[in-house]
Amino acid sequence: MRLRLIRTVLFLGITMGAPLRAETAGAVKSTVRVDPRTGRLVRVVVVPPAWKTDARSAASRFQEAVESAARRYALDPALVHAVIEAESNYNPYAVSPKGAEGLMQLMPPTARRFGVANSFNFAENLQGGVRYLRYLLDLLGDERLAVAAYNAGEKAVIRYGGIPPFPETRAYVQKVTQRYQASRRQRHSSAPVAPAAQPEYRPVEWAVDANGNLYLYTR
Repeated sequence: MRLRLIRTVLFLGITMGAPLRAETAGAVKSTVRVDPRTGRLVRVVVVPPAWKTDARSAASRFQEAVESAARRYALDPALVHAVIEAESNYNPYAVSPKGAEGLMQLMPPTARRFGVANSFNFAENLQGGVRYLRYLLDLLGDERLAVAAYNAGEKAVIRYGGIPPFPETRAYVQKVTQRYQASRRQRHSSAPVAPAAQPEYRPVEWAVDANGNLYLYTR
């Protein structure tokens, strides 16, 4: 039986910047494995564990890109960060057991739907994921429902009329919501406090009568 290689992932055009290139140069490799769903060979990315880092450090690397994409699609960057942390913990080469790929874990049909040609190019993946999140928010009109749909699909949310009763989805919504709210609280607590408004006093006026008495008054 002849096996046919159905997908080759290319990692050209990654524009993260010098620090990321220096850390990943020579470290990112690809390998061929059997897709358990189709029995066909698929080329996937393997990143050595040494590349992985904590979420706070990784978030700082992608800060500018996330804020730019969030502004473009009128989303709170903190929400985008919360989704990325829950999806891939900022690993642009992540592949889930279900086949979701890249920074924002886009399934191949979703990636194609939102114009992502290479899910392992973090810039493309980020734009596609943010566009998808914006679409879900516009469709469902609620952040928690949009987050649930990002995990389970908009059809499931519409079918159940709310967050689907899937343990994975409910845990996912809780995780993203907690991370999002914590980020917002931290942002508000660190914001500069405006100086207290000074009370406004009316000017004091004075007058002297014919007997030499001094009168002080305000209008």
